[in-house]
Amino acid sequence: MHYLVTGGSGFIGAALIPQLVAQGHTVTVLSRLARADQAALRFITHLDVLAADTCIDVVINLAGAPLAGKRWTEAYKREIVASRLATTEWLLQFMARLDTPPALLLSASAIGFYGHHGDEPLTEEGAAVPGFAQHLCQRWEEAAMRATKLGVRVCLLRLGVVLDGNGGALQEMARPFRFGVANWLGSGKQWLSWVHRKDVVAAMHFLQEHTELRGPFNITAPTPVTSRQFCAAMKGFMRTFITVPMPAPLMRLLVGEMAEELLLSGQRVLPGRLQAAGFRFALPAIDQALAESF
Repeated sequence: MHYLVTGGSGFIGAALIPQLVAQGHTVTVLSRLARADQAALRFITHLDVLAADTCIDVVINLAGAPLAGKRWTEAYKREIVASRLATTEWLLQFMARLDTPPALLLSASAIGFYGHHGDEPLTEEGAAVPGFAQHLCQRWEEAAMRATKLGVRVCLLRLGVVLDGNGGALQEMARPFRFGVANWLGSGKQWLSWVHRKDVVAAMHFLQEHTELRGPFNITAPTPVTSRQFCAAMKGFMRTFITVPMPAPLMRLLVGEMAEELLLSGQRVLPGRLQAAGFRFALPAIDQALAESF
């Protein structure tokens, strides 16, 4: 099969693409930087280089500036939005000019779609509470769903915090623990809906194989934890000497609006549709995920 991947150099793409190539597939990666092609792996900087008769079976859209990449200035918030919506628009235009549209679009989103709900468990039917991240995800998903008008099956990947030891969020979350300091953020009662990177890639394969599935899917482990519970789990894998919670006012001072949206509030998200479809997580518990990561 032929896959077109955006955001291929990111945390998820770095695990997904080598697996696709190893399975014998052809992968074309849309990248901002020119890179040397490899066997069965091609890099392009613009979609215009692909002719209308190009056969693309699956499009995987993972592109987007990191939400936690830097402080949320108004300029960076515009970059966050544009990096997602512009890439999705380019993909829609590209698919529209193909002689045969792809069978499937797997389009990244995030559990930020739901906004903040306290302790309320959220499946894909959960209501949305307005906020910057919520509005961003809603617009991103609405754009991706326009591919259905071309006859493309669309699955929206509402990703939780993706964990693995080779980078990503866990690298930053583990930083104080590596200095012997265990901590949680704010009250520690906010929920962390996480998922191991191996299960993200497995879920993407599952959604591709089950052609009856479409629409939004929470890509989160079935056992979300609070910030305090995550801290306790981390202490089982890293030697710490003191426990010092990170006060909420300090977090707001350090990173501004992002602290409230991403760190001091959370969502208790459950993978309702994935599990109902028969997907089984390889690493469903936080201890298992951390053991795999360290």
